[in-house]
Amino acid sequence: MTYTPQLAEHRFGYGLSPRQQGPESAVNMLDTLAGPDRIAQSLPVQSYRALQDALVLRRRFRGFARKNPQTSKGKEADQKQRDIYGQMQAEWRRGFVQIQARRSLTQDAFRERLVAFWADHFTARGKGGMLRFAMTAYVEEAIRPQLTGRFADMLVGCVTHPLMLHYLDQDSSVGPNSIMVRRRDVDRGLNENLAREVLELHTLGVGGPYSQQDVRQLAELFTGLTRSRDYSFVFRRNIAEPGPETVLGKTYGAGASMQYVEAALRDLAAHPATARHIAGKLAVHFISDRPPADLIGALEQTYLDSDGDLMRLYQVLLDHPAAWVSELQNIRPPDEFVSASLRALGVTAQDLAGLKDRDLRDLFFRPLTLMGQSWQQPPGPDGWPEEDTAWVTPQGVAARLEWAMHVPQRLVQDLPQPGAFVDATLGAAAPSEIRFAAQAAESRAVGIGLVLSAPAFQRR
Repeated sequence: MTYTPQLAEHRFGYGLSPRQQGPESAVNMLDTLAGPDRIAQSLPVQSYRALQDALVLRRRFRGFARKNPQTSKGKEADQKQRDIYGQMQAEWRRGFVQIQARRSLTQDAFRERLVAFWADHFTARGKGGMLRFAMTAYVEEAIRPQLTGRFADMLVGCVTHPLMLHYLDQDSSVGPNSIMVRRRDVDRGLNENLAREVLELHTLGVGGPYSQQDVRQLAELFTGLTRSRDYSFVFRRNIAEPGPETVLGKTYGAGASMQYVEAALRDLAAHPATARHIAGKLAVHFISDRPPADLIGALEQTYLDSDGDLMRLYQVLLDHPAAWVSELQNIRPPDEFVSASLRALGVTAQDLAGLKDRDLRDLFFRPLTLMGQSWQQPPGPDGWPEEDTAWVTPQGVAARLEWAMHVPQRLVQDLPQPGAFVDATLGAAAPSEIRFAAQAAESRAVGIGLVLSAPAFQRR
């Protein structure tokens, strides 16, 4: 139960890399996390603002084309809206490349794992059109800057982001007694999706201390949260339910106001049930499907004592003896397995940038789907499962083996010697069976595939 750079990279990052030495200590991991986000600065992704501008422009061209389908200008407009869609799709693919390059090259791998963890906790994705390409920008804007702050700030930022409002149908929710309903007939009503998921998934947890009445009241409080025509966040009083609303015994406001929404979210963030929920999720994700009770207790108490200071939680996580037990506990999900493989192979941003669309599809998107984790397509608002059983399936395991045996040689022109690769990837803890199998392999490609397929690499 001793800290090692190898175990730190393996359990809290994306594994060992021939380009990095690993953090010197847990303190060094936290200090680096608290510092500037250098890898995001060097490998940027498209901003949400750029996607918004493209959405608005495409809508204008589509509208003109539909009104003038037979004219030359109408056909030209139709082609332009198709081009915009293609450009955004290309930016989405580029975002995948940049994210994988970040994970492969960073000296701050704990940050990248935390980004993935919180993105899953606050799952949101576009359900159609160009919004299906918005998840990368959402994570970059609502989650990444808040990693080292307070949970309440991340909660407010994620819940009020236009992509979350779209994903959980909040942008179609209208207060039953709102000004809009009173003035004219509308075919929209109250939608409880966002309120339910905020209580059940984002804060108090499944089985938390809330009732259906709390869901209803929070949903009424949330009316007014919506988006503008350019997909920016806006609070509209004319669709908001007049207050007051009572959630978990506390009453908010005498009228519709964003300040009451934020107050309710911050109160939910401070609730003891939220502390328990977040503590459990962090411990399960980073330590084990069955983490020690004292670790969860320490995380929970620290959350309450620090008002949800995330850096304090990470410190507790890294200080606990369970963090440095050498026995590998959790199965890497497919996305993490692929990223760890790229990092172990020393794949660069230039290597990935040179891939064509067909390469990305054949080498990554299709295999990830076969492994059970389609890129940025979580099955529901609760994100991806943590249980190992979700990933250890006949098809999933077969797809991993296929990827490990055939893809590395298409990404790296000069594969390393398998014996050296064992040392560089698994370190001194590499099982003797893996060393023997890698060195006895009939080719470099097979040897590399055997290492990437080994339980010592598949677990963290």
